[in-house]
Amino acid sequence: MHEIAYSRKALRSLERLPVNERRRIRSKIADYAAAPKAQVQHVKKLKGRDGYRLRIGNWRIIFEINGNVFDVINVGARGSIYG
Repeated sequence: MHEIAYSRKALRSLERLPVNERRRIRSKIADYAAAPKAQVQHVKKLKGRDGYRLRIGNWRIIFEINGNVFDVINVGARGSIYG
């Protein structure tokens, strides 16, 4: 299992979301950190920059894996996260 670390930007983005969406996203992040192979169909390597994205409905999580740490860089809607 990976340790999960959130950036300030990711935490601010999560705080702006409705409580039910926030819980759902945090739960999926924890599921991925615990068993990455089970969620592999929702993860893709980013093109043009370092990191990966995790798809959760219309939400996207941008993250990197540094050793045993799962670094959540940003959380946002699918249309605005990549810009």
